[in-house]
Amino acid sequence: MDDGTTRQAKVIGRITDIAAADWDRMANPDPARFNPFMAHAFLAAFETAATTGRDAGWIPQHIVLENSAGDVEAAMPLYVKTHSRGEYVFDHAFAEAYQRAGGRYYPKLQVAVPFTPVPGPRLLVDAQADRITAEQTLIAAGMTLAGRIGASSLHITFPQEEQWQRLGEFGLLQRTGQQFHWANRGYRSFDDFLASLASRKRKMVRKERAEAVIGLDIEEVTGAAITQEHWDAMYDFYMDTGVRKWGRPYLNRAFFSELGRSMSAHCLLMFAKRGDRRIAGALHMIGGDCLYGRYWGCNEHVPYLHFELCYYRAIDYAIAHGLPRVEAGAQGEHKLARGYDPVTTYSAHWFADEGLAKAVARFLIEERRAVEETNLLLADFAPYKKAMAEEQD
Repeated sequence: MDDGTTRQAKVIGRITDIAAADWDRMANPDPARFNPFMAHAFLAAFETAATTGRDAGWIPQHIVLENSAGDVEAAMPLYVKTHSRGEYVFDHAFAEAYQRAGGRYYPKLQVAVPFTPVPGPRLLVDAQADRITAEQTLIAAGMTLAGRIGASSLHITFPQEEQWQRLGEFGLLQRTGQQFHWANRGYRSFDDFLASLASRKRKMVRKERAEAVIGLDIEEVTGAAITQEHWDAMYDFYMDTGVRKWGRPYLNRAFFSELGRSMSAHCLLMFAKRGDRRIAGALHMIGGDCLYGRYWGCNEHVPYLHFELCYYRAIDYAIAHGLPRVEAGAQGEHKLARGYDPVTTYSAHWFADEGLAKAVARFLIEERRAVEETNLLLADFAPYKKAMAEEQD
């Protein structure tokens, strides 16, 4: 719809070049659904701590849409990428095939929250603006930027389903993936949740929880109670896991201090202690309608302690605070047996090269079908009681 308003798309090199109030009213208009990862403060923490930037291969080039009065109507977090690390929607096969054919895949453009596989809004639009027009203008601006810098492609990772559907209507290629999320079905306590499980799974969870904490104390801290000592410990645990799993952790110590400075009210740290010594830790982020599991690490192996701090304690917290769900990070079919359901995640993609676009489109047809079939199959193995034959203790 043409409303006669002149709009200008601007590229900004720092998230702080847009006022936090402007960004946040579009990213989180409803406090009841607050997504901490799309908050201005969270994205700014990456840049302030220099975990993004040219050296990291995540170069901020955020796009802001202003109307003729200079008011911000829309925005999207955009990065020039020189590699495919830290995205959790894997396109290495596309890059290798294109490069074997003589193309140059990098740089590419990424609309995302760096290092964070959490679904949420990606194209942010003011409530008073025309959403369709604004989103189309943002995408067009991204494509124009791609042409200007010679980027091969534009990728929007982990948008919400409704926005993903519109991106498909705009002509972007649609991709799906899988995660495991826990749904709060009105439970009043963890025992209430356990009662919904089949007997064998219920006994397994009880056994794991009991064995995980033998000889240990659990410390939970949030908000102003979090000190630099707590962040020191969490960073050490994060580094231990990062070095073992990725070889090159994405975050530095400064990021955790910046996160604590600007978003401590949304941070929940859980530590396992043996006496006065912390042996494991987990960081969760508190949203308006979800508890998000982020980082975990340990310096002593204790069976099931990872499940306790990352899954079971998260469920405890969600029930106690009336949160509808827990998102415990990417992948992990082992979460299924612990009450986490398979859910579909989304991404959308545009390629400047028509040949590459056609090849990827063919691949995605089969991949989407496989994801759907896998999720349906896994749902049949959920640990909950079956309506036809509930088991008894």
